[in-house]
Amino acid sequence: MKVSSTRVIGLDFARAWAMLGMMIVNYVVILNAEHNGPDWLIALSSLFQGRASTVFVVLAGIGIAFMTKKARISGDSTLLQTSRRVLWNRSLFLFVTGMLLYLGGWSGDILHYYGVYMLIASFLLVVSGKTLLLAFSGILLTAQTLQLSLNYLQGWDPRQLFIEYLDFWTVEGFLRNLLYNGYHPVFPWMCFFLLGLWLGRRNLLDRSVRKKMLGWATALFVSLEVLSYGLIKLSIPIVGSEMALFLWGTKPVPPNLFYVLSSSSTAVIIILLCVSFAEKFASSWFTQTWVKTGQLTLTHYVSHIIIGLGFLAFTGRLENQTLAFAMLYAVGFFLFSIVLTLIWRRWFERGPLESFMRKISG
Repeated sequence: MKVSSTRVIGLDFARAWAMLGMMIVNYVVILNAEHNGPDWLIALSSLFQGRASTVFVVLAGIGIAFMTKKARISGDSTLLQTSRRVLWNRSLFLFVTGMLLYLGGWSGDILHYYGVYMLIASFLLVVSGKTLLLAFSGILLTAQTLQLSLNYLQGWDPRQLFIEYLDFWTVEGFLRNLLYNGYHPVFPWMCFFLLGLWLGRRNLLDRSVRKKMLGWATALFVSLEVLSYGLIKLSIPIVGSEMALFLWGTKPVPPNLFYVLSSSSTAVIIILLCVSFAEKFASSWFTQTWVKTGQLTLTHYVSHIIIGLGFLAFTGRLENQTLAFAMLYAVGFFLFSIVLTLIWRRWFERGPLESFMRKISG
């Protein structure tokens, strides 16, 4: 029992940090504050771009691997079908929730993408680890090919680039956004979910396993960042800075091969460090508070949009704010979420949206 508990604590601990990172990124972008601050703060905020959400998606994959472990190991077809049905219901719930947020004006939604990742994953529950890695590679190479052969900016309003998607509500535009050039398109973001499915089959509580994986992930991250830097410098005189960054950069736009592999590495590093920390300080107030907050991330994700952005709109501070204000507001809202978590958990085991999703999905 101790093993299972510690494992959940470590992942929920990581989930809370990912939620904080996503709040910072989302508020900075929506408040148009990315470049409205000192260089050191711009550099600090850029560290969260495309990395926090990656951790979130990888953790989702790990969670699905844990949830369906019994069905996968037993080989029971009835149990497997039951697990798939639960995933299909949750996938639909997340997709609909995300689309409702989009209808409400939140174009940066990740939940409807998340629902599609989960739907795809439901058909990969019993495949081998090697097959998962091959699927990861295939999706990544397909995404890179699409980025090089198609117009990556198609659909985005040139006056509000990566803010407003002009033809989202058409069939062609929706599928293009979902699969290719939205905020978290299936090609290549499904790679992160597959990585989570693969990680979820490893014994993350074994310190030797964690140490080995941490070493490989760190080496890969450093190598990719050095290689990216070198290739950008070498190719700028040949193709120009814009194309060099498009091909070799490790920023989330576009999510090229270098970004996916680098971000996968940092996600693994962060998750493993969180598991180690939670294992060592499992009984501390800080860890327990973070864990409880991480267990309500779905509720907090929705609330940081509806309540967080709603409050900014009400006070007239929804546009053109400083970077310092955006980041402080994100941290402040996260602390507010922690307080709400502690109050809620006095009476309820799960968050309101988490409970509702479980009730309708089984």
